[in-house]
Amino acid sequence: MTVDTLDAHVDISTDTDTDTDTDTDTLARAKAAGRLIEQEADAIERDRTITRPVYEALAEADLFWTLVPKELGGLGLGIVDAFKVIEEISRADGSTGWALMANSFSTAIAVGFMNEVGAREMFGGPDRGITAGMIMPTGKGVAVDGGFRVTGRFQFGSGSAHASWIGAGFVIVDDNGEPVLDANGEPQCRISFLPRDEVQFLGGWDVMGMVGTGSYDYLVDGKFVPEKYTMETFSTTPVRPEPVYRLGLLGIGVGGHAPVALGLAKRALEEIVGIVLTKVRPGYPTVVGDSDLFRWEFAKFEALYRAARSYTYEVYGSAEATAAAGGEISDEQRARMRQVATWAQEVASEVVGFAHKWAGSGTVRNPSALGRCTRDAAVATQHMLVDRMTLVEAAGPILAGYAKTGR
Repeated sequence: MTVDTLDAHVDISTDTDTDTDTDTDTLARAKAAGRLIEQEADAIERDRTITRPVYEALAEADLFWTLVPKELGGLGLGIVDAFKVIEEISRADGSTGWALMANSFSTAIAVGFMNEVGAREMFGGPDRGITAGMIMPTGKGVAVDGGFRVTGRFQFGSGSAHASWIGAGFVIVDDNGEPVLDANGEPQCRISFLPRDEVQFLGGWDVMGMVGTGSYDYLVDGKFVPEKYTMETFSTTPVRPEPVYRLGLLGIGVGGHAPVALGLAKRALEEIVGIVLTKVRPGYPTVVGDSDLFRWEFAKFEALYRAARSYTYEVYGSAEATAAAGGEISDEQRARMRQVATWAQEVASEVVGFAHKWAGSGTVRNPSALGRCTRDAAVATQHMLVDRMTLVEAAGPILAGYAKTGR
């Protein structure tokens, strides 16, 4: 392969982007927004949150509401098409993709599992809500007439700088501060959503990667939240009929991390191809891109990215298709969703690491898109929802599937 031929492959295209079942109009809007995001990426990292032009572009393209039903003003996409949007925005900038994922997927969870009256008030009017915030039960809430009085200090409010509703997960406690138990003897946990002006933002986002996600700390101090703006933390029964909500809180909330990782991997491949076309190093007879060693590794890691992408979309598409056909999503399907969400992070880390190694000083000096990918991938793998123990948990049902087919 000549350098000219390699140059023709700088755009790491994906054939499935043009599949007939893909929402091509929405994906085109995501790509258009991505071009602006690339121009704003340095400012996003400097400001530690997405810029106003980027927010406006995402809102104008309706990308905050990809999984919200059309009757509530959203796009009503399926999970795979929503993933492709997140992958494309993450390719433009990891922080923006992560923030959009946090906003759009937590909004989907609220619509799918919250009281319908509250959901329509938050999302069905002309000022469609955008959610963000920590939904795990780290706060406390006392039941009062009509709702709960919620208190807690929260972290990792990704996308909260431009969100209109802020999530605050809590354990229901009695007047003595003791957890209120359910019929199974377990603490009762809920997620509440508060208007952003009722939340005190504390900053606290000074990090090495995913810098522009605006994942601020925040405080909720004894605020009343009406019952209609809350939902069960671990609910398995959606209030909406759309098949996507049958994936569950974990299926949607955890799954969204996978396309962020895929976007980072894709951008890293694009960047390194551009770098090695002109990069010269001692010991190489011509540019690094001509090296058999580079090309061998490129082919391997490019295949790894494509395999992870295909498996991600296969697993989530299959689960949603099962729900659409009226079937029950199996334990193995849910295990595979957990498996691939974590595996995609590991693949992205390896692919970005490959690109970083071959770039040399290309990732050291700021600004550098590949340097940003390197830092973002390092932080993304540290999220608690994609810890390697999730693979241990997923292995049981997957093993059982093999054992069953082997008999």
